[in-house]
Amino acid sequence: MTGPRPSAARGPVGAALVALGILLSRVFGLVRTRVVASAFGVESVAADAFAAALRIPNFLQNLFGEGVLSASFIPVYSGLLGENDEEGADRLAGAVFAILALLTAVLVLLGIVAAPFLVDVIAGGGFTGERRDLTIQLVRIIFPGTGLLVLSAWCLGILNSHRRFFLSYAAPVVWNAAIIAAILLGRGRTGSMEQLAVWAAWGVVAGSILQLLVQLPAVLALVRHFSMRVSRGSAALRTVVRNFLPAVLGRGVAQVSAYVDVMIAGNLPLGAVAALTYAQPIYLLPVSLFGMSISAAELPEMSREMRAGPDDGTPDEESAAALRQRLASGLRNVAFLVVPSAVALLLLGDVIAGAIYQTGRFDRDSSVYLWGILAGASVGLLATTMARLHVSAFYALRDARTPLRMALLRITVSVALGLTFAFAGPRLLGIDERWGVAGLTLASGIGGWVELAALRHALSQRLGKVEFRVAYVATLWLCAVLAGAAAWGVKIAAGVESLAPVPLAVLLLGTFSLVYGVTTLVAGVPESRALVRRVTRRVAGGNR
Repeated sequence: MTGPRPSAARGPVGAALVALGILLSRVFGLVRTRVVASAFGVESVAADAFAAALRIPNFLQNLFGEGVLSASFIPVYSGLLGENDEEGADRLAGAVFAILALLTAVLVLLGIVAAPFLVDVIAGGGFTGERRDLTIQLVRIIFPGTGLLVLSAWCLGILNSHRRFFLSYAAPVVWNAAIIAAILLGRGRTGSMEQLAVWAAWGVVAGSILQLLVQLPAVLALVRHFSMRVSRGSAALRTVVRNFLPAVLGRGVAQVSAYVDVMIAGNLPLGAVAALTYAQPIYLLPVSLFGMSISAAELPEMSREMRAGPDDGTPDEESAAALRQRLASGLRNVAFLVVPSAVALLLLGDVIAGAIYQTGRFDRDSSVYLWGILAGASVGLLATTMARLHVSAFYALRDARTPLRMALLRITVSVALGLTFAFAGPRLLGIDERWGVAGLTLASGIGGWVELAALRHALSQRLGKVEFRVAYVATLWLCAVLAGAAAWGVKIAAGVESLAPVPLAVLLLGTFSLVYGVTTLVAGVPESRALVRRVTRRVAGGNR
């Protein structure tokens, strides 16, 4: 045994570092998606093929990547670090790396061979002819690179457990940059969008290699007794393996839900798959910034607190009270930031989409199309973000099975409603069939609320009731709606066509943010007042 290793960040500081890393990677992700949208547009074979091809092998990354490691590996590894068992933690890290490397190698090989079958399954038979052939080609190129991203997620687990949050979440910047570079280089060297899509696929592979390499030096410096030996007698490894399958199944259910959406969208008019892909980085940004940052920073800390509890993961009264307090504080902070995000997507989605994508082949009509998808997603944005915190609490309790059951419930609701909204919805409303894709995000949002309700009920049985006042959330919604109304008024007065997309977005979102900040201050929202105090102190300190 040795003394504890130095830590870089705890609590709010760790969450801020995660948020900063995520923000950088998401900004580059939006730039990458903007470059893709400009190059391929929405209603083109290359747009749909690249969007689908990028999703199919990413199933492997998401299945065995960060979410699974957060459920099975990080709680056990962090617990060993909390006990100052450095050698045991390093042995566990090496064994998990060996298992992941073997699994991904086998699955990548199978993915390359079975690419035609995967395309047919994921696209639901909607891809035929040239679109299907190009998607198969792109999948076979991308799959090996995606396997490397699984190992990159292992690096993230190591770094997070040591409270080194920034690098792991900022690493995707190089992945996005490689794809952007490939498209920009390829545009002057290819004669068609289909050939350019091949360039973009090779950019995915290059980016995957870079994302792993930028993290390895820091990881190897922390894991000083690295060995890929798998010991069957390791109790820690048995715990990881025991939670691994439920975590894989839970993550798999979440991915199945996303791929069912793609399958359904593949049977809608041309461009639905690409539009859904373009919309996702926008509506997932608040989830990542405000949900993932807090849950990722809190998981190692909660796991260290729970390490002395009984084997069934039931915390003692003191630990349960501490966990309830963490959750209540996190939920208030999430609501303060996500509620206005949802209202902005609902009322200003066309402006946001236009500022990000409206260039080249992506025109004003495309921005309005994305607005419908974003409006549907806004319904479940708060529930989806809050659910992440509850899931992290279950992981800290070494329980990956309860989140699995709740994910199954969510996908059942989402798929049933999605099929109805996507196909029957447009006919009942008398609108174009392509708007069925907005029904998919609406259905997923409703499923998210069902999942959150079930998670909260199950967690209250383990920890007791976690305080979260309805009046507080209602106040936030009222303030956000007032801010949205003010921005909408400015939008009408200014005129959508009078300003370029980016200046218009700055004007309207600036108005929205100002009014939301003022109204929450007047309403006495504690998080708003705390934010003003922090900003005032920093400004005063900077002036000195």
